[in-house]
Amino acid sequence: MKAKVSIIMGSTSDLPVMEKAAKILDEFKIPFEINALSAHRTPAEVEVFAKSAKDRGIEVIIAGAGMAAHLPGVIAAMTSLPVIGVPINATLDGMDSLLAIVQMPPGIPVATVGINGALNAGILAAQMMAAGDENLKQVLIDYKETLKSKIVKANEELAKIKFEYKTN
Repeated sequence: MKAKVSIIMGSTSDLPVMEKAAKILDEFKIPFEINALSAHRTPAEVEVFAKSAKDRGIEVIIAGAGMAAHLPGVIAAMTSLPVIGVPINATLDGMDSLLAIVQMPPGIPVATVGINGALNAGILAAQMMAAGDENLKQVLIDYKETLKSKIVKANEELAKIKFEYKTN
């Protein structure tokens, strides 16, 4: 089994956030790898990773970073693969990370999810891959139907709650 998605984080302290992407990819049965690389502490290794990812069979890269958050943009500058940035709340409520990832110069796009949004990054990676994979497309349709059914069930439970002035 060869990885199709690469999950990269600036340090293992980001794992509690980034493992949400790993869990959803695992649920969707998409092979992935997880590594820690730092744009600032291991720039040569980041370059080797980014330039070799496509040849290793990687189709999408999910890169999480906090604070200065240069990792997703540096990777995107060195590959033609889609890169999804996950801003991590390390300081300033994650706003510094969000702005560093989303404000990329023309020609170096990074798809960016919300702060600590690794789950959505995993789903977005699957959606990108599903464009050419009917089986994966169906997995995503089924997944979204389960989300819908959870809300329907939640409303059924809310209907049972009684308050004097509640009208539904």
